[in-house]
Amino acid sequence: MNLVQLISEKGKRQVAARTEDGFRIVRGTRSVLEIAHEAIEDETSIDAIIEERGLGKPADVEAAYADGRLLPPIDAPDPAHIHLTGTGLTHLGSAATRDAMHKKASAEKDESLTDSMKMFQMGLKDGKPAKGETGVQPEWFYKGNGTMLVAPGAALVSPSFADDGGEEPEIAGIYVIGPDGTPFRLGFALANEFSDHVMERVNYLYLAHSKLRPCAIGPELRIGKLPDHIDGASRILRDGKTLWEKPFLSGEDNMSHTIANLEYHHFKYEVFRQPGDIHIHMFGTATLSFADGIRAEPGDVFEIEAKDFGLALRTPLRASKAEKVKIKAL
Repeated sequence: MNLVQLISEKGKRQVAARTEDGFRIVRGTRSVLEIAHEAIEDETSIDAIIEERGLGKPADVEAAYADGRLLPPIDAPDPAHIHLTGTGLTHLGSAATRDAMHKKASAEKDESLTDSMKMFQMGLKDGKPAKGETGVQPEWFYKGNGTMLVAPGAALVSPSFADDGGEEPEIAGIYVIGPDGTPFRLGFALANEFSDHVMERVNYLYLAHSKLRPCAIGPELRIGKLPDHIDGASRILRDGKTLWEKPFLSGEDNMSHTIANLEYHHFKYEVFRQPGDIHIHMFGTATLSFADGIRAEPGDVFEIEAKDFGLALRTPLRASKAEKVKIKAL
């Protein structure tokens, strides 16, 4: 089952579920989060809660998308309780671009490997541990809180000080922390993890800076297990025409880590197990337009799609105006 959040033409929050006949409104429901909390409290599943509430009238989700009335598939009244994070170098082939960006000259064989390539090889060796065992920890990064979460169709705004703004087509896991600190996975969504690759290329220690950018997820939240093989496409549209397009692969068949291993190394930290918090954790990619020499421009539209996730995730690029930040002493 796939879920979307939207605003009706009358301004009312709604949740709709994808059925064989299209989307239908989940009765008496204003948010996916309230369904998740009820499922946790009742020790049941999201599917069971939706079946109990029932489905009502059809929802024209594509019209809501065109009108700018779609919401991210998870949100919260207080965006500070949403954590945006991710992992890198997790997909087969994902080290190639990063290695080229971080390459350093060296005559010795061991030193000729960049830190990115070393970490990628660590994942190949120990990223898929046997059940009950702990695998190697991946590269990890922080993107921000819910104030940086962008709805499908809304703009990804690149800050004025950015060197670049490029797409990263990924799969994100969506989690809610229960009252006792247990992380509950709601499902998965498409994500555009949007980063500054030019800034990162200056020095890999700028990775943290390059990731502090907005990101988008959705439109649909896929409930249940992530498919082992995901075959999607990532493209950039300029003036309505395709400027660049490339397939992107995900799912554990195309990864050097298991989802369980990536989840463990995120939630092993107590700070990420605070009751009521929401986590949107992006699992990485091996496909970047930046690797093909493409530089996105304001007005370009990023489009990411995969058949298992329904509607494509579309987000235009916009540049922000310069802003002066004044620090005041007390």
